[in-house]
Amino acid sequence: MSIFETWLLSYLLNSLWQVPLLFAAGYLAARALRPTGPAAEHGVWVSTLLLQVLLPAFSTLPWNWLRIPIPWGRAASPINGTHITVIMGAATTPSAFHLPATLLAAVTVTYLAATAYFAVRFLWRCRSLRNLRRNVTPIVLTGPAAACWSRCEQSFGIKTAFLAASSSIFGPVTIGFSQKMVLLPATMVSTLPEADIHTVIAHEFAHMRRNDFAKNLLYELLSLPLTCHPLAWLTREHITESREILCDQMASELGGRTQYVRSLLRLASLLVAGTPARSPHAIGIFDTRKFERRIMKLTERQSEIPTLRRLTILAACIAFGLATCGSALALSMNVIPTASSATSSSSKKAAPLTVSPSIMAGNRIGGDNPKYPAAAKKARVQGTVILDAIIGKDGTIHKLTVVSGPKELRKSSTDAVRTWKYKPYLLNGNPVEVETTIHVIYTLAG
Repeated sequence: MSIFETWLLSYLLNSLWQVPLLFAAGYLAARALRPTGPAAEHGVWVSTLLLQVLLPAFSTLPWNWLRIPIPWGRAASPINGTHITVIMGAATTPSAFHLPATLLAAVTVTYLAATAYFAVRFLWRCRSLRNLRRNVTPIVLTGPAAACWSRCEQSFGIKTAFLAASSSIFGPVTIGFSQKMVLLPATMVSTLPEADIHTVIAHEFAHMRRNDFAKNLLYELLSLPLTCHPLAWLTREHITESREILCDQMASELGGRTQYVRSLLRLASLLVAGTPARSPHAIGIFDTRKFERRIMKLTERQSEIPTLRRLTILAACIAFGLATCGSALALSMNVIPTASSATSSSSKKAAPLTVSPSIMAGNRIGGDNPKYPAAAKKARVQGTVILDAIIGKDGTIHKLTVVSGPKELRKSSTDAVRTWKYKPYLLNGNPVEVETTIHVIYTLAG
């Protein structure tokens, strides 16, 4: 198994449980921040998506500093005012998950094929947007509609946008990066009332002011590794919903909430009777069909939340998010490759398997405890001796190396640890050679 395959499978394994964990944390945080406004709620869901993509990758890195050192329970009792504590390693290592090599290879190929398919689909849709942009007809507004466009340019600070019509779309959408374009269905300007045209223009300007087209492409590109995960998809739906609520709030400030709500309800009727799907990657007023909540947010009574309460809720959500991420990293799992007996290299001695020090501490079944050297005690020498131990298949110490520690205490540590006996460590039912670290701590009282 290659390093890339090991990393990829570890990423998938962690994403299976970390994505639901982050979704649940994001849902609770979004609910807590909902009274503070749609901007905070939207920010929570965007952060949740980014963490869902990145945290499984970070979990494959050595986060040993997050893991709690577990002292071995058979530390020597105090004798004449001294302590000798034995700790099996400075920290635990990630848990291991073992499956047959053929199954792991099948999972890897399937995942890469699915990701490649969604990546090609993403590029194809981007190409479709480029073709859509080329086949449009410019629209020249007159009268109140032109005045509304000019007012939106002033309010949102956007001077380079222009309006066009297309027969390939069913509803208003916005596309473009530096030169933004608002596209309307070919007959919309002539059929919709002026008030509804104003609502559409204001909403699309809100999207352009927020650069939602570029952000949406970025979110879709980043989420490609998790496209198949249902909760990652649901997170993106929450991003879309909260984004539309935020744009509704921005747009309604121009012409009044009551008029905006009435226009939004009339525009919602366009979604009746089998309307075709929206243009891929394009941003528009019909991105979400959850008009009920959008209307409720626009019509509900706005109450000002005290600044202290707002900051308290925000601080609590940040602390909750950090605790969730820390727990996910501390409990991360890795897929560890195993040696195959069918390979031509089977005659070579396999490298020792690194095992969690806490597990090896529980496997010890015998051996002497270290004794405090009299000369070191008299000279008041104390400190920690760190040992690297290789434990054979039979459970005995095959190799013991001093990593660091006071010279006066090293012999006492190695003499005792060499007598230790362990239960054989089993991997897939077979005993294997393992490697771990041991800390022997010498402490003088007073």
